[in-house]
Amino acid sequence: MTANANAQSLYDSVTARIVAELEQGRFPWVQPWASSGTTPLGLPLNASTGRAYSGINILLLWAAAIEQGRPSQRWLTFKQALAMGGAVRKGEKGTMVVYADTFIPKAEQEKANASGEEACRVGFLKRFTVFHVQQCDGLPADPDAAPPPGWSEVLPHVEAVIAATKAEFRIGGEMAFYSPSHDFIQVPSQESYFEPINWYRTKLHELGHWTGHVTRLDRDFAAKWGAESYAREELVAELTSAFLCAELGVVPTVRHADYLGAWLDVLKGDNRAIFQAASLASKAAAFVMALAGSSLSS
Repeated sequence: MTANANAQSLYDSVTARIVAELEQGRFPWVQPWASSGTTPLGLPLNASTGRAYSGINILLLWAAAIEQGRPSQRWLTFKQALAMGGAVRKGEKGTMVVYADTFIPKAEQEKANASGEEACRVGFLKRFTVFHVQQCDGLPADPDAAPPPGWSEVLPHVEAVIAATKAEFRIGGEMAFYSPSHDFIQVPSQESYFEPINWYRTKLHELGHWTGHVTRLDRDFAAKWGAESYAREELVAELTSAFLCAELGVVPTVRHADYLGAWLDVLKGDNRAIFQAASLASKAAAFVMALAGSSLSS
């Protein structure tokens, strides 16, 4: 199988998995954390490096952790387990994740050298296998993530992160939305929500849109409601909210389930759409947390 065919197969298999979940009415970025019994809320981490996984790998590892009933969000490769003094137990089945990067083909570099122009980079995608630390022997004790904190503990922390972005929030009205042309977020008052936590979930969703402003991550807001690109942006905001919720200890929920049909159309028509949306959402969530980190540490 050629590299292009292999990448195409990978896009197809991952997209088919996401589409199957959506067709069953399940949103892979809003897993039933409370009913999972054992798996704690949080972003998947590499147990060897301590780095969080990003993009589509968050969705793949969330699904695996809950399906397998894992007690933490810590994963690593076969070689990393050996390097840490442990080993994957014989017979254990790994979980697929993906790695995306770019390279400059030799012919393209030669062409660029001859013309004096910048060489074009070509993207590639490959799969590799990770194992949960629970599937290994001989590793240091797994520092399981603490249970999600209660509302009274979470809300001040979430409020501090939101405030640190310095995004303009206007409180009132009956609708929540982000205005790209005027660069502000409108949300109803907290009293308008049946559950107080939903006010914060909504704010995080709209912050996802806010990150796309031309002065920040510069995403396309030109599409009108109902257009495919509009649905793509809503998917980015949904995933951004889910990633931020996981990082802040808030159980995520779907804020715009009415987009399910549009999302299915997008994913069925483009097997790279979920990869792109998850990647953009990771960047958006990291942007918000970086602003919060620099503000809260100053």
